[in-house]
Amino acid sequence: MTFSIIDIGRTGAGFSRYWLDNVAHNLANVNTVRPGDEEPFRARVVEARALTSQDGTGAFGVGVADVHDQAGDPMRVYDPGNPLADEGGYVNMPVVDMPAEMVNLIQAQRSYQLSMKVIQSGHEAYQSALRLGNR
Repeated sequence: MTFSIIDIGRTGAGFSRYWLDNVAHNLANVNTVRPGDEEPFRARVVEARALTSQDGTGAFGVGVADVHDQAGDPMRVYDPGNPLADEGGYVNMPVVDMPAEMVNLIQAQRSYQLSMKVIQSGHEAYQSALRLGNR
């Protein structure tokens, strides 16, 4: 059972790190503009799924179910001085919901911290069991 606890924490930490990487990528591109006739930058949305055991008896962690681009229409901004502006002087702003990305950042950080705590607790339980066996 202890090893499954460590596996759950390990998969949770891995997923959280992947989620954090995607949030960082989205935040780094919050000011990336494109010409009005080009597709804008779209935030990548990460979805989680439960990982189940080979025999289907239960879940043993978390993994990436899907990564897709955020839907929605880009905001077109009139900026004729921008070198990326189209013939009409418009650029497409990225499709990134900044408040939602900040919430995702906090959730992903806390998820990572909790996953590391699960790993630590599993390790401590395993060490305690080894000490009991040596008495």
